[in-house]
Amino acid sequence: MPSSIRKVYQGAADRRQMFRMFDRHAQRPNRTHGDATALYSGEWFEIGQVEHTYMFEVLPPLWMPGDMFAMREFLTGSVTSVFFELKIDERVRYFHGYCDLTDRQSPEWMRAAIVERESRPVRAMTREERLEHIWSSTHDPYRSYADWRFPRVDRGKRTIIVYGADRSRDFRLLDRLTDVEIAAKLPVQLRHLPDALAA
Repeated sequence: MPSSIRKVYQGAADRRQMFRMFDRHAQRPNRTHGDATALYSGEWFEIGQVEHTYMFEVLPPLWMPGDMFAMREFLTGSVTSVFFELKIDERVRYFHGYCDLTDRQSPEWMRAAIVERESRPVRAMTREERLEHIWSSTHDPYRSYADWRFPRVDRGKRTIIVYGADRSRDFRLLDRLTDVEIAAKLPVQLRHLPDALAA
C-alpha cells in the first residue's frame, strides 16, 4: 500500500470544513506552475452522510463501483475526489479522498488505508496527523508558506502563527512545532490522545 496515503483531519468534517479542505493548499507559492499531483494525491478525511449525499448529487459521477464514486471534475492533472461509504466496526461512515487515477488501484488502496486506520481499537494520532489536523483547521490568515524571511532551504514550506507567552506572534515552520506548541493548537479533546506509530 502506498505510504503517501494520509489522514488530514480528525473527526467528521461538516460542509463548510469539507469545502475548505478540498483545497488545503490554495495559498501555495507558484500555484499556477508545476504539477501538484503529489501534494494532493493520498489525502483523505471523514465527512457526514449529508455531505456525501450532497456531493453525489452535484454532478453525475465519473464512475461508481460499489461503495465509492469519483467526481467527474479533476482537481489537478489526474487527481480527483473519490467518495467512500464504508462499514467499519458495524457502523457506516463516509469519507473523501484524493486519488491519482493514473494508478487504477489508487481508490482500492485508499479504501484499504481508511479501513485499516479507522479500525484501530484505540483512538490515537501520529505526529504527522496532528500537524495535518492543525493545518486543515487553521484559517488562511494564520497559516502561510515560508518566504524570503526564512533560510533559502526552508522557503515554500508550510508555516503557521505561534503565540508566545508575552503575547508576541510569529510564523513558524509547521513541521518544526514542538509537542507543547502542537498541543496548544489542537482542540481540547485531541490534546491527550495517545501517540500512534506511523503505518
